[in-house]
Amino acid sequence: MKITDICAAGLRGATPEGGWTEELQPDDVVHTLIAVHTDTGTVGLGSVFTSELLVRGALDVLRPLLIGETALEPERVAEKLHRATFWLGRGGSITHTISGVDSALWDLLGRATGQPVGRLLGGRYRDRVRPYASLLMDQPDQLAKSLRSLVDAGWTAFKIGWGPFGRVSNRLDEQIITAARETVGSDARLMVDAGASDGAWNQGYKWSLRTAHMLGEYDVAWFEEPLPPDAIEDYARLREHAPVPIAGGEVLTRRQSFQPWIERAAMDIVQPDVTKVGGISELRRIAWSAHDHGIQLIPHGWNTAVGLAADLQIASALPDTDLIEYVTGSPYVDDILTTRWSLDTDGMLPIPETPGLGIEVDPNALARYTDVDALLGPTR
Repeated sequence: MKITDICAAGLRGATPEGGWTEELQPDDVVHTLIAVHTDTGTVGLGSVFTSELLVRGALDVLRPLLIGETALEPERVAEKLHRATFWLGRGGSITHTISGVDSALWDLLGRATGQPVGRLLGGRYRDRVRPYASLLMDQPDQLAKSLRSLVDAGWTAFKIGWGPFGRVSNRLDEQIITAARETVGSDARLMVDAGASDGAWNQGYKWSLRTAHMLGEYDVAWFEEPLPPDAIEDYARLREHAPVPIAGGEVLTRRQSFQPWIERAAMDIVQPDVTKVGGISELRRIAWSAHDHGIQLIPHGWNTAVGLAADLQIASALPDTDLIEYVTGSPYVDDILTTRWSLDTDGMLPIPETPGLGIEVDPNALARYTDVDALLGPTR
């Protein structure tokens, strides 16, 4: 099976708010799908968390390295791409785009062998995983209303982030957490994301430590991005002194960027994003390195149904990954597949056992958000 083409198409029209200072609009493209086409007619899918324009530019560089390559050796091919493009800079749009290509190649390998990707990664530790509903913070009353609807729909784990948290007052911060805990109940898992990678973030170590102690009183499962993403020494100090686990790493790319954080024991939980970090191949390497250092990996999953499918396969193949992120209310996650995601009666999400990533996109549904012909071809 040889690669004949690689296509990309950005999703627009229903982009969810990100909570960023420069807020996203519905037509902003931050999620781009990649399709790797082969000489057998089989197509593999991947997802990239970056602009369509950047992905297309990166593919102009990567395409000559991919055309004619075997489609059945994702790890080797992805590593070839990393090594051949080092001079363009490691970790930017080239790496993000390789992430989508790598996931698409794993999808192809699974389809060719008739196996789910998780089994090809070494074996399935689980056939379902608990998703946590990921949503932006709001004023306490409005946040409680949003959380109540999710509780009623069967969700049992929740992450609230960004919004006014850490940006207005300590008093409001605690009011938000109080409202959230009272709404979801004492048995639910509740995580808090400060969103300190935002360009306007202005809090430091002392705020983070004080806030971590406040969160400990509400049995918060982890405190995510409490500090700017390059403050490794402050992260290490905070992890040592905070009463709650410290999580982060969504802005880091490639295993080499994670290694200092893992070796420095700067986090309890690392959160690489499969749509940015280098794909499934790279994320798996990070996961096992973290595991060997007593650090858990929970993937950052602010992406699409294709990215979620990759996260599910990864979760099936890692012993410690017992949660995955699920962005609630995004049509790019909920509405573009032939079969919708559905929680079981325990609030768990079944991990597909069908070949590859285990999903099929619905071309008619996808056409509402992108040029399907440019991605899959007019003869789909």
